[in-house]
Amino acid sequence: MTTAEKSQLGRATRYCNQYDPTLLFPIPRSEKRDELGLRAGDLPFGGVDVWQAFEVSWLDAHGKPQARIVQFEVPADSPNLIESKSFKLYLNSFNGTRFDSEQAVKALWEQDLSQAAGARVGVAVQSVSEPQTLIGGPQGVCLDELPVAVEHYQVTPELLQADSENVVTETLFSHLLKSNCLVTGQPDWGSVVIAYTGPKIDRERLLQYIVSFREHNEFHEQCVERVFTDLKRHCQPQKLTVYARYVRRGGLDINPYRSDWQTDFDLRRWVRQ
Repeated sequence: MTTAEKSQLGRATRYCNQYDPTLLFPIPRSEKRDELGLRAGDLPFGGVDVWQAFEVSWLDAHGKPQARIVQFEVPADSPNLIESKSFKLYLNSFNGTRFDSEQAVKALWEQDLSQAAGARVGVAVQSVSEPQTLIGGPQGVCLDELPVAVEHYQVTPELLQADSENVVTETLFSHLLKSNCLVTGQPDWGSVVIAYTGPKIDRERLLQYIVSFREHNEFHEQCVERVFTDLKRHCQPQKLTVYARYVRRGGLDINPYRSDWQTDFDLRRWVRQ
């Protein structure tokens, strides 16, 4: 069984510049979902993990380098997530490899990543010179200026409370999300958005809960699913969407999106991305 501890994370690694799909390292999502009481085939959410890659290159048939920005979409119901360092190593393996066309490269990405994830992975390729409105930002109420005292830096779901007598529809967000890599302990910085309909969530306690991830070790996708599950259990919203936009590392940013009622969201990157 492939587990995070068996990946290349935290190990000295020789970079390969010749195409090698075996570099991809899938990790079963069940490894962490079991902790949350989530079962394949009966997930309380749908969604996708959106990966944005900014260090992507290969050689054309004449040896001339090509550069692109690429967006990969891994469905949340795929049996595996793809460990991020292995993803970077895999993309780097294209750097010194010749291909006849961009279409040939895209077809390999779709094939290899879908095989690793165990479900169809979408791929969208963008020119680096095409004018685009790339920078977006969260909509809703920012929690970050609330005057809260913080005592917990390990995940504390008991902080979450909601007023069952006051049902609202609102969107809240914070840029104070920080967690750490499950294996190396390196910091992962992000912003998180929570859109819901249900009992009004105590905003101060929600911010304290978000900050309580600060010393928590888990992958991006797992953190978002933990937030979703904790909110469902402790606040019981009728509708819930949780997504996070993480700061890129090694040319890749990961943006997990989980919802029990929405199917898409604004894919424009935010200011820290």
